[in-house]
Amino acid sequence: VQLQAFGGGLVQAGGSLRLSCVAAGRTFSNNAMAWFRQAPGKDREFVAAISWSGATTAYADSVKGRFTISKDNAKNTVYLEMNSLLPEDTADYYCAARDGPFARTSFGDYKYWGQGTLVTVSS
Repeated sequence: VQLQAFGGGLVQAGGSLRLSCVAAGRTFSNNAMAWFRQAPGKDREFVAAISWSGATTAYADSVKGRFTISKDNAKNTVYLEMNSLLPEDTADYYCAARDGPFARTSFGDYKYWGQGTLVTVSS
């Protein structure tokens, strides 16, 4: 099972990026998925989660109103649309999937992890 995240890069503050995470090896259409991030010297933190159907989403307070998570089960892909980016959004972003249909916000609830994709926001 592989989760491959891509779409990171360098962007100026106020700009936008769209991250994608593609699952290979099995389908995650019945699984909740999420994005976490880890800044240098900090712990990995929750960013956003989505239920198996996409009907339910959850966001960290720090990104609410700026980021949008979505899921395309036909493409086995989860997205993170990031707008109004701030320098404090700079981090490695990781996608994750859990063995369950409901969105959760805890690191320990997710079993499958992709490699990080680096997002750098310049001021």
